[in-house]
Amino acid sequence: MVRYASLFSQLIALFHRQKFYELVYRHRSERYAKGYQSWEHFVAMLFCQLAQAKSLREISGGLASCLGKLRHLGVKSAPNKSTLSYANAHRPWQLFQDLFYQLLEFCQQAAPGKAKHFRFKNKLLSLDSTTIPLCLTLFPWAHFRTTKGAVKLHMLLDHDGYLPSFACITDGKKDDRSVARGIALAKGSIVVVDRGYTDFGLFGRWTENGIFFVTRQKENADYIVRQRREVPANRNILADELIELTGLKSHPQCPHVLRRVVMRETVSGAVLVFLTNHLQLGATTICAIYKDRWQIETFFKALKQNLKIKTFVGTSANALYIQIWTALMAMLLIKFLRFKARFRWSLSNLVAFLRWNLFTYRNLWDWIDSPYETIPLTPGPVQNPLPFSAFGQQPLKTTT
Repeated sequence: MVRYASLFSQLIALFHRQKFYELVYRHRSERYAKGYQSWEHFVAMLFCQLAQAKSLREISGGLASCLGKLRHLGVKSAPNKSTLSYANAHRPWQLFQDLFYQLLEFCQQAAPGKAKHFRFKNKLLSLDSTTIPLCLTLFPWAHFRTTKGAVKLHMLLDHDGYLPSFACITDGKKDDRSVARGIALAKGSIVVVDRGYTDFGLFGRWTENGIFFVTRQKENADYIVRQRREVPANRNILADELIELTGLKSHPQCPHVLRRVVMRETVSGAVLVFLTNHLQLGATTICAIYKDRWQIETFFKALKQNLKIKTFVGTSANALYIQIWTALMAMLLIKFLRFKARFRWSLSNLVAFLRWNLFTYRNLWDWIDSPYETIPLTPGPVQNPLPFSAFGQQPLKTTT
């Protein structure tokens, strides 16, 4: 007797169906639909990510081979390749974007706090972008360079659970700083950026609004030292200074007192110079905050290695955006399962095991805690094997 739906069906159940249909009504995604519903489209694209389907043929064939198991998904039948291709090209990708933020609110409730070595209560965020290269012949709308195409995925990573709290997809030429200017941050937040986001006008506005930043200082920055602070002993901190910018453009844009922290790495011996407007935290804490920025690089790496974000099943901009937003939703689901699991999953292993067991009938929460255990089955009556003569064959004779 089957007691549970498939693992894939239980994952789909995490999405609120009523809220989904409210998004469908808001974006009018079924205005010209003829039988193929938005929910079925979403299920097919999420299947593409979790099952690692490489083409429309694999999505259609993979769902068609599981027709008896799609009843619990709210899917009547597997889509044809042409139907799925048309939906990817014409159904608004904004529906998937809003669905991502709905799922994010749900996952944030289970997210743990910051790393234990951070004792401050401020919200810690990392801002960065990653470039997704595209073939300019297949994606002629994605101009990046003369012979190359690309899009950029901009992301704001919340260090409470390392979940993306903001995401934005732009063309490959979009400047990171222009995206940063449009992001609304809460007062008291600490945002970590690399040197590519150096914009003293932006730093000045963040300081005036009570938002703290930590970044790497450029070598050609003009400044004067206002105060030299005592550095902690045995902590590889070379300098802790309060500075004021003196550049013709930097000083009018950011006239505030900033802090310059210099440290030497223990292993490589490289000297790193950090710039921040937070004057109260310890110098070692400032260095640890920037070091934790590597988590957003890890997120991008895991996204590209474990989900379908480097090869696409459609060539239009709309189809590409739908696939990227679905990949982000799949990553949220995987993160959520790791939050809930007692088993110590690595992200890559969880993705692989989930792909192999998508249509396994077992309780999802028991499975993520004990993935190697099997459900005991009640043994049925043992049937005697048919003799060879039943198949028109004679048993083999042995010779001595």
